Amino acid sequence: MADFGEILRSIGDFGLFQKLILLGLCFPNLILPFHLASLIFIQSDPERHCNTDWILRAGSNLSSEEQLNLTVPRQEDGTFSRCLMFTPVDWDIDIIREHGLNQTTDCQNGWVYNNIVYEATIVTDFDLVCGKANVVGLAQTVFMAGILLGSLLFGPFAESFGRQRATQIPMVIMLIFTVTTGLSPNFYLYMASQFLVGIAYGGFRINCIVLATEWVGVTKRSYASCLSQTFGGVGQCILAGMIFFIRDWRLAQFVMAVPIAVVAVYIWFIPESARWLLDQGKTEEAKKLILRVAAINKHTVPDTILEKIAEEKVVQKGGILILIRSPVLRKYFLTITLAWFSLNLSYYCLSWNVGNFGLDIFLTQLMFGLTEIPGHILCIFILEYLGRKISLMSTLLTGGFTCFLILAVPQDSAVAITALAAAGRFFMNNAGSICNVYVQELFPTSVRQTATGLGSIAIRIAGILSPMLNILATYHWSIPTIVFSSLSLVGGALVFLLPETRRTELPDSTDEAEGKRNVTIAMKIDKGCKVDDYDSEKSTKL
Repeated sequence: MADFGEILRSIGDFGLFQKLILLGLCFPNLILPFHLASLIFIQSDPERHCNTDWILRAGSNLSSEEQLNLTVPRQEDGTFSRCLMFTPVDWDIDIIREHGLNQTTDCQNGWVYNNIVYEATIVTDFDLVCGKANVVGLAQTVFMAGILLGSLLFGPFAESFGRQRATQIPMVIMLIFTVTTGLSPNFYLYMASQFLVGIAYGGFRINCIVLATEWVGVTKRSYASCLSQTFGGVGQCILAGMIFFIRDWRLAQFVMAVPIAVVAVYIWFIPESARWLLDQGKTEEAKKLILRVAAINKHTVPDTILEKIAEEKVVQKGGILILIRSPVLRKYFLTITLAWFSLNLSYYCLSWNVGNFGLDIFLTQLMFGLTEIPGHILCIFILEYLGRKISLMSTLLTGGFTCFLILAVPQDSAVAITALAAAGRFFMNNAGSICNVYVQELFPTSVRQTATGLGSIAIRIAGILSPMLNILATYHWSIPTIVFSSLSLVGGALVFLLPETRRTELPDSTDEAEGKRNVTIAMKIDKGCKVDDYDSEKSTKL
């Protein structure tokens, strides 16, 4: 059986086909940040008072000020209560004016909102205030739980049914329930719709990178992860602008559904991974696809390669059991998973807290997006020149230390805190791109998607825990920062246990994944090559 790296070099490892498929799979990442719009762009405690229109039945000519004075109690600071009202009575207006009302109750007919930044949010539409204020955090958690389940379901799904189906189905689900979210008449249907959007989000996110990676050659492999992340950064910037001009969360859902519909159509034309087809023993399908890719890239496939493709390959089975049984792969998996968890806990804690840094929320969101774009572009180069191991260690350690510096800044220094938060998020984003590349190169084809899917669960658990961790700031503002910064430093230090995989072919078997590091070093010694010289050569298969 031909080595797939050899096949890629024959048909073009970064030709027109790879560029088109990379663009098609990266473009949806421009849209994915929009799904956070209804969760991030909210005014959690808007100025408000209880709806007391009941009194207008007794006196229809009351001014707004007099209505408030008669029906809403004042707080100790002299302002009207946001969560209490006087209990309605069936009295004449003159009696109410003469004797007043003393008995209070919770708001019975909703709220009237004043001076809000947005025309409509989930807070104002579903009245998530007073006793329901913490439900906003629950909505964030439900969305992240959906992403977790999507990663869990579509990782193994891709191993059994292919990378192609695992990218197509999530986009259709996402389209349907993005529209359903915008039409939700109550908070319960909203959460259910967001949960299903989260499943689609998680399923597409992990599979699009793997599908792109398996078609790209050694020297450009980092493009699949870094460009998808770069598109995500651009999406963050567009998100800030979109919500600035469209301040109704329902309208925002319908606007984002339009590009999702475009993706849901063209995604069906993106082909399957030939590497996966060969691994499954589907050589005829793989051969036809390889010839088609060669034609698009204007390459001719040598007859020797075609003969090798036609040879039967022993299909390796095992899935998650391979990760459990192999001590080497198990060590790789646990280490990369901890790194993934720690960087995403930091990322989401900072992201969900975007409105509490003291600066304008639109400006802060724009700054977050703008810092991501050059970071992911830079990541392409540092991955190739520094390697995966040093890059991941340095970004995690630097990001963790930067977040720790937030503790040294006075809490009223909004500019300094926002700058440090943006810098910490910058390094965590870079670390995320590196992890996406690294995990593809550490595990064999038969479990690559399973390892990616299971590793992504750590990301989603981090996303679920981050709103809860931020709530601990009510006990002391430093607790969340101490926790996620410390974990980032620990995760960065443990990356030392992983091997370097720069410019090595993706392993197709467990033996190759387990022995890659030692075999590569031994072969360098046998050939008398310098390390830098050998890095550009293909890793010989066991």
